[in-house]
Amino acid sequence: MDLLLGIDLGSTSLKAIVYDLDGRAVARGTRPAEKFHPSAQHPEWTVWQPEQIWGGTAEAIREAIGGLDGAGRIRAVAVTGMGMDGVPLDGDGNWLYPLISWHDPRTGPQHRWWLEAIGAEKTFAVGGNPVWPINSALRILWMAEHEPEILARADKWLLIEDFVNFMLCGRRVTDYSMASCTMLFDQRALGWSSEMVAAAGIDGRLLCEALPSGSVIGEVHRGAAEITGLEEGTPVVLGGHDLICGTLPVGAFRPASALDITGTWESVVLSTAEPLLDDRLRQAGMTVQAHVAPGMYTAWGASVAGEMLEWYRNELAGGAGSGKELDWAELMAEAEAAPHGARGVMFLPHMSGSSCPVVDPKSLGAWLGLSPRATRGDLLRAVIEGLGYQFLDIVASMEAAMGGRLEKFIAVGGATRNRFWMQNKADILGRAIEVPEVEEASPLGAAMLAGIGVGLYAGIEEACSRVHRPGVVFQPDTRRAADYARWFSIYQQAYPATRPVSHALFEEFSG
Repeated sequence: MDLLLGIDLGSTSLKAIVYDLDGRAVARGTRPAEKFHPSAQHPEWTVWQPEQIWGGTAEAIREAIGGLDGAGRIRAVAVTGMGMDGVPLDGDGNWLYPLISWHDPRTGPQHRWWLEAIGAEKTFAVGGNPVWPINSALRILWMAEHEPEILARADKWLLIEDFVNFMLCGRRVTDYSMASCTMLFDQRALGWSSEMVAAAGIDGRLLCEALPSGSVIGEVHRGAAEITGLEEGTPVVLGGHDLICGTLPVGAFRPASALDITGTWESVVLSTAEPLLDDRLRQAGMTVQAHVAPGMYTAWGASVAGEMLEWYRNELAGGAGSGKELDWAELMAEAEAAPHGARGVMFLPHMSGSSCPVVDPKSLGAWLGLSPRATRGDLLRAVIEGLGYQFLDIVASMEAAMGGRLEKFIAVGGATRNRFWMQNKADILGRAIEVPEVEEASPLGAAMLAGIGVGLYAGIEEACSRVHRPGVVFQPDTRRAADYARWFSIYQQAYPATRPVSHALFEEFSG
């Protein structure tokens, strides 16, 4: 039986999942993705250590292979994961600096410079990127200013997936979907933009060769085989950005189907036949990227989501490090028992800023409507409802910008394992949401690309027909949907009302 390995580099965990050709997970391994704070002078700085990312990934692969009768049946491997975080390597393959995490706010000055010198409109018109502080180009500019001797020694700047591919096979290369995260990629030409590279003053030699997803880029070398347990010579195939890989196994690479992925971030992803570089999408806080499916593009909006529930569990309800590990089922039962509307408590889910439909890294989270009658269940329900309103806000801005109504919603990710959360999302959206039966959509999408790369599938459609399994459909409750539609207009007032206070607090404590 032929098998495929999908590796998923997430903000919470590093996963290695082995699939058969029908998309069934037959073995898996996982390790935490560990954030580090390297500077006592700047405690907010946050990085990923390359040795932990590679070491954790290698351990996850070895664990997965331990669940098999050997690695010989794994025909190919592909990597997917988060987008913008990268690492400089020298000519000998040594990493020179940690990967600056998307949690890290240090690029604020470079963000302001970019907006003034190059502009949001120009950036989007070429590359489809909103100008976020986390974009890769701004990390390179920060290093050019603060660590110029390190950047001078660098041979290539590898995004996190490209780094793991390099550690597996020694090739310094990226794919179109990952290159799209940098603000330096031309979506129409599907190549590096000499205009944007020159405008940024970035040395073009740092940028890797960009190829289509599904390209075979090398073979697992001896050193990687020894540490991972993979067989030497196993083909390594280009995967791509996690949220785009997630469209493949559920059929959301087809136009008019929107994929909702909820994990640390929530992303609403629409596949298109052309790059929709209309400025209305930029104003809606959306991103346009090359797809991992040949000849396709994506338009998507995303904001941080699941990380706020982890924060609530750990900091307010007990949990990690408290000596009392609370069961998620218990907490969700409390939220479900609270009345919809959470007794007037509303949550603005901007604890990591806002990226869609408003791009504002200085916006902060807030509970509004607190009163003595609010319970712990109300507070958690308000968080879940706030994430639902944020989802609806992304969808509404997407439809307004594109001038049409989305026909189908498909959901994957950690949220889909909770029936209450998904029902609440359908109630707030006011439309049906399908939850397919899928084992981890993003690494499965990467595994599909691996299979296409080595000829085990003829293409995306054949691969999807093999792995796709319909699941359950959550229909909205008519009464609750009507209430949420009315309360959504109140939610939309929360950001403008809190913006001045958030900005003042941000400048005082985080600026």
